[in-house]
Amino acid sequence: MRNEDELMNYAIKQEAICRKNDSISDKLFEEYGVNRGLRDMNGKGVLTGLTNISKIVSFKNVDGVQSPCDGELWYRGYNVHSLVRKIGDNGFGFEKIAYLLLFGEMPSEDELKEFCKIMAQSRTLPTNFTRDVIMKAPTKDIMNSMTRSILTLGSYDSQLNSPEIVTNSLRQCMELISIFPMLAVYGYHAYNHYENDDSMYIHRPEPGLSTAENLLMMLRPNKHYSRLEAKVLDVALILHMEHGGGNNSTFTTRVVTSSGSDTYSTIAAAMSSLKGPKHGGANVKVMEMMANIKENIKDVHDEEEIEAYLAKILAGEVFDHKGLIYGMGHAVYSLSDPRERVFKGYVERLAVAKDREDDMLLYNTIEKLAPKLIAGERKIFKGVSPNVDFYSGFVYEMMGIPMELYTAIFAIARIVGWSAHRMEELIGTSKIIRPAYMSVMEEKECLSFRKL
Repeated sequence: MRNEDELMNYAIKQEAICRKNDSISDKLFEEYGVNRGLRDMNGKGVLTGLTNISKIVSFKNVDGVQSPCDGELWYRGYNVHSLVRKIGDNGFGFEKIAYLLLFGEMPSEDELKEFCKIMAQSRTLPTNFTRDVIMKAPTKDIMNSMTRSILTLGSYDSQLNSPEIVTNSLRQCMELISIFPMLAVYGYHAYNHYENDDSMYIHRPEPGLSTAENLLMMLRPNKHYSRLEAKVLDVALILHMEHGGGNNSTFTTRVVTSSGSDTYSTIAAAMSSLKGPKHGGANVKVMEMMANIKENIKDVHDEEEIEAYLAKILAGEVFDHKGLIYGMGHAVYSLSDPRERVFKGYVERLAVAKDREDDMLLYNTIEKLAPKLIAGERKIFKGVSPNVDFYSGFVYEMMGIPMELYTAIFAIARIVGWSAHRMEELIGTSKIIRPAYMSVMEEKECLSFRKL
């Protein structure tokens, strides 16, 4: 067994060498016209592919000029705002929108009924999988727990590498969509029991319940949840389900798929991307920031006090000293995030039901003040507005969902988009994705190595 302390000390010593030899100046990126992060100064991504799955709109051409506009998100030709409104308050839409994204068309009543039946039947894990895999190495990092489970599931699949790759991948994707809530919730229960010394309980999913209902039912000791809670969670899942082909985890899905890798490895790679705090952990940072703000202001009705403290956060004087107001701004959207616009009404209803109006007022005040403060302090190339993660953590907290599951819930939704993009990549192209990197390496004369 290696000595971790000795290895860490060696890594600390060698870090300076890595930094010296791996740093590339901004001037070289400018000289060669290479965009860091595949995005230009306006946040526009470098075009790397075509997709028929979704579309993001943040700018519109007005009289030949690209002008910022309120954001729009489209799934398979349908505006997401219209889809959520069409579903209404009486039904749950996760399964219907999952069908739409996977197959490219809206299901009929009979098609939706059959799809829901298949998904319900797929909500099952191999015999003793929960005990032997999920409970074997419990961890606070639920995303790691889920990723390990996903890869292990490949060992149980007798058709892991079937020559019928499209049909087989579709089956595997639908199975993973079905069981993701189980992997997340059971992973949390294992951690909560073994690490926090709390009670252990494993509730089986119920065939007649929606994904949102099953998630809440499996999470809670008494299985109870309100209709409003399930509805708000259902909307959150729909809004996080897909977001264009350019986000980091979806691009990862397409890159790994293009190499010919199997479904389990592909989705595990996407999970590894999503768990990164720059991608999937935004709502956790918002919640940490909000807790800090509430600890340091006396009156949520005092806008001047709130504005003064936000200014300190922006200046890097308080909270995590990063100078960021989390939940504000987006890599793509300019004037508004359409998901936040749709979600906010549901957040307000849940806040009233949970007697959290004061907290809602604080969120509203920050939403009003933060963009003005940011615009006054920073050079902004596009508008600043709240994104969907400004509110999603607040919603999960009101429902009593532990913070360890926040990013996992994102994954429960986003696997639908990943699956759709995997299918499109398999069907639409046979080329491996292989981008080019320009070498700026200095050539050196090779000298003989001194003998040890």
